[in-house]
Amino acid sequence: MAKNLVIVESPAKVKTIKKFLGPKYEVMASNGHVRDFPKSQFGIDVEHDYEPKYITIRGKGEILAKLRKEAKKADKVYLATDPDREGEAISWHLSKALALDEKKMYRISFNEITKSAVKESLKNAREIDMDLVDAQQARRMIDRMVGYRISPILWAKVKRGLSAGRVQSVTLRIIADREEEIAAFVPEEYWSLDVDFRVEGEKKPLTAKFYGTTEEKRTISSREEMDQVLEALKDAMFSVSDVKKGERSKKAPLPFTTSTLQQEASKVLNFSTSKTMRLAQQLYEGVDLGSRDTVGIITYLRTDSTRVAEEADRSAREYISDQYGESYVRAGEEKKSSGKRIQDAHEAIRPTDIRRTPASLKEFLSRDQFRLYQLIWKRFTASRMADARYQTMAVKIDGGGYRFTVAASAVAFDGFLSVYAQDEEEKGVNIRLLKNLSRDSHLELEKLDDRQHFTQPPAHYTEAALVKTLEELGIGRPSTYAPTITTIISRRYVSKEGRNLYLTELGEVVNNMMKQAFPSIVEPDFTANVESLLDMVEEGKVGWKTVVSNFYPDLDEAVKAAEKDLEKVQVRDEVSDEICEQCGRNMVIKYGPHGKFLACPGFPECRNTKPYLEKIGVACPKCGKEIVLRRSSKGRKFYSCEGYPDCDFISWKKPSENSKNQIEFHGKVC
Repeated sequence: MAKNLVIVESPAKVKTIKKFLGPKYEVMASNGHVRDFPKSQFGIDVEHDYEPKYITIRGKGEILAKLRKEAKKADKVYLATDPDREGEAISWHLSKALALDEKKMYRISFNEITKSAVKESLKNAREIDMDLVDAQQARRMIDRMVGYRISPILWAKVKRGLSAGRVQSVTLRIIADREEEIAAFVPEEYWSLDVDFRVEGEKKPLTAKFYGTTEEKRTISSREEMDQVLEALKDAMFSVSDVKKGERSKKAPLPFTTSTLQQEASKVLNFSTSKTMRLAQQLYEGVDLGSRDTVGIITYLRTDSTRVAEEADRSAREYISDQYGESYVRAGEEKKSSGKRIQDAHEAIRPTDIRRTPASLKEFLSRDQFRLYQLIWKRFTASRMADARYQTMAVKIDGGGYRFTVAASAVAFDGFLSVYAQDEEEKGVNIRLLKNLSRDSHLELEKLDDRQHFTQPPAHYTEAALVKTLEELGIGRPSTYAPTITTIISRRYVSKEGRNLYLTELGEVVNNMMKQAFPSIVEPDFTANVESLLDMVEEGKVGWKTVVSNFYPDLDEAVKAAEKDLEKVQVRDEVSDEICEQCGRNMVIKYGPHGKFLACPGFPECRNTKPYLEKIGVACPKCGKEIVLRRSSKGRKFYSCEGYPDCDFISWKKPSENSKNQIEFHGKVC
């Protein structure tokens, strides 16, 4: 009979941890948070020292009853929620909701779900860290204050269904500021000049780039300036004025943090931040390895630390030495340098066992799980490997009073590139073309290539670029990046087209209103300062109620002023080409819980609605009508003829004009 109860957050961990601990332990899940503020009330007693009011989350009563029953029978109760502030707070809420006896209650945490890590955590059981809990309480209360007090103003002044948030609103501000930069950008003209020289004994020409005069670096800003340069070069003699040979090294990358994993997965795999976190959660919680144990194959996924445990570091170095040779093993440890405080209780994101290579696990993982695991495995392995070394050559070529330069490099030792070569291939001139050049070598001009260019505006944010900016500005924490981006997209403040994020008309209205009424809330420095204060609460240097009580009065004053001073703004619905068959008006695009739909603008006189069918610009191969995007009852995308049910063409894959083999089926899409 089990004498000990272990409570985890996710049901996905239960089976795995139960196997590790054996029959003396019962393992159960809380399914995340069990207590929170009431939805229908503010939940914070401002008049009585900002005392929070927590209630059991709807639907959690049955789970708590089962946990309470098992906790009464157990000799010891171990709270094994996630190893971060939020996990600590969930453990504290569980202790209160279950009325646990402090004498038999223990907090345990592990950075990876492996047998050794889980068993080791039992040996290091501790009390709940109330500084961590208080930091999370302060965060939750400040976020509650912002959302609960400001969102109703947006409902009243714009429309219902909108929301404001401490991190969400400043993220929207950052995207809006970039849009303003792009709109205000004035292109500037500049010219480039490439020269092809004939090298004796070589078939390929040597291409050098314009540097300036022999005295100084110069840019060419107009056609007139370019013509002057070309005139001077017309009959010029060219010779090599300088040759420099050298070596350089390229440092191995640091292992992934949450932010860098999201950025690299977006760049290399084209994953959204939410998809990356969902897959990483699955890899962390445990994968069924067939006849072998179900086990977590990566460490905890929410971290801003690049630290690696000594045992994992030693194991990685041994693996690299065995597989690649001793010369490939990194000497010493590279650490991340940052001006901000790193929560170093966690490790970097890494495989729990480096000898579980991606190839060995491929049959047990889905395609996307495999691709993400392979990225994490390669990055961690590379971080323990030696730097890559290059031979370099730089040549200066003079003629007609002007200078041209050309540089080339070749890999002398591949080091970490043998494992992790994302965008690492050296492009440009083959170093072999420069080997026979020396000072005073004469070159024969073959071709001049002058081109006009204009400076480009800043790029629109992608999810990866936005995450990088949020991290650099100290806004939010690793766990907040993905849900924040998901929220501003789902609220339709921002639209995602391809990889780029674009501000919508609604987003512009909300951002302008927030800047006018709540300038400090959408100020990046203010939000970053709140994060610093929360770190100080975690360290026990500042009381959490001090932070909350200093924040609320200013917010309350700003809310009252906004209620009085802000004018109502109307955001027009997008008009479609669809005609309402009941009253003849052009229908407008509305948004509901399940996405877009068409509605008659004559509401409430005319209540006609119909599904919004997004045309993809491809003709149906059966009848010639338009193919439209639809969603199944489970939310999966599929494509069908707009003439359905008269035409029964349906495809899971997106058809194109060049598609010859469509995947067709008939009947209900489930």
